[in-house]
Amino acid sequence: QVQLVESGGGLVEAGGSLRLSCAASGRTFSTNIIGWFRQAPGKEREFVAHIRRGGNIYYADFVEGRFTISRDNAKNTVYLQMNTLKPEDTAVYYCATAVDSVISTDYWRQSRNYNLWGQGTQVTVSS
Repeated sequence: QVQLVESGGGLVEAGGSLRLSCAASGRTFSTNIIGWFRQAPGKEREFVAHIRRGGNIYYADFVEGRFTISRDNAKNTVYLQMNTLKPEDTAVYYCATAVDSVISTDYWRQSRNYNLWGQGTQVTVSS
């Protein structure tokens, strides 16, 4: 069964760091785009970052250089290193994937274009 499993969330103080992992199993995802999204209580799911099959990376504006997305195709895993965390980063973080078949960056900022999702991992940043 093909699935994504996130891990690495937790409780951290403002200014701290966390590294989220998204492990893919069931097939290789080297030809896929992997995206990170987040959803805070009462808010819509929003785009955080993505990494294309060729390694191109795109971040949401609010990241402001604090997060780094990377992928290890040999391990079928994508990481999201989050530094200088703020209370407003508190959310459930999800990774998602789809075959990287569309060039447009804006296309991949939209959650509806990803067809496989993980279960999410909670990130809580205290002030």
